[in-house]
Amino acid sequence: MSLNYTTYVAALSDLTVIPSTDANFQTILPSVIDYAEGRIYRELDAFVANVRDASISTVSGNRNFNLPTSVGTFVIIDGINIITPASTSADSGTRNRLTPVSRDFLDTAWSSSTNSGVPQYFSYLTDNTYLTGAQAQSQVIFGPWPDATYKVEVIGKIQPAALSASNPNTYLTDLLPDLFLAASMVYMSGYMRNFGSQSDDAKMAVSWEGQYNILKSSADVYEARKRFAGASWTAKQLEPSAQPQRG
Repeated sequence: MSLNYTTYVAALSDLTVIPSTDANFQTILPSVIDYAEGRIYRELDAFVANVRDASISTVSGNRNFNLPTSVGTFVIIDGINIITPASTSADSGTRNRLTPVSRDFLDTAWSSSTNSGVPQYFSYLTDNTYLTGAQAQSQVIFGPWPDATYKVEVIGKIQPAALSASNPNTYLTDLLPDLFLAASMVYMSGYMRNFGSQSDDAKMAVSWEGQYNILKSSADVYEARKRFAGASWTAKQLEPSAQPQRG
């Protein structure tokens, strides 16, 4: 059964035997959600985190490019396309996939704007979104330096918006509610101090960690099949008695 913010809070309250109206429970709740979501999205190659953003263009004669943030903050770049001709939208032009290389290579091969053209390579330069002001940006550099204004399509992973009262349904509450609750209870076990020999229930955190890992194993297969990384690189589930596997 899927959850929403209200039913998730109620379930967490039932499992911890702490009233959901308790002031301390309400204070720790955002941290519980951050822990559970952050851990799951990092450990699962979740399809829901894949996005494309082609809202930003290059600046002619400037190799620096700030990653777009209109659909979320990129945490992993899976690919970058330059759209040609210049000033053409992604769906109206031609996608030219860039090759990721080292910054040293770009600094050596294109040390200046000389021989600028359509970029062919990129290097991830910085991920300083935690800073403030002009330095708060994720940035890549291109080679060759762009000779015109080209739309840039960035493909990669973001961390989806967190569960909250104003965002009551997420991928995790709708499709992986058991895993989300298990991860939440690992954190709550620490909050309840159910760890160590001095505790009345020293095994609670260990038990929930074990349950989380069991559920995560099945979720890994679930996500792999979405990527056609199931049996024989299909969307099929592995069949132990079927040999060879379907392909």
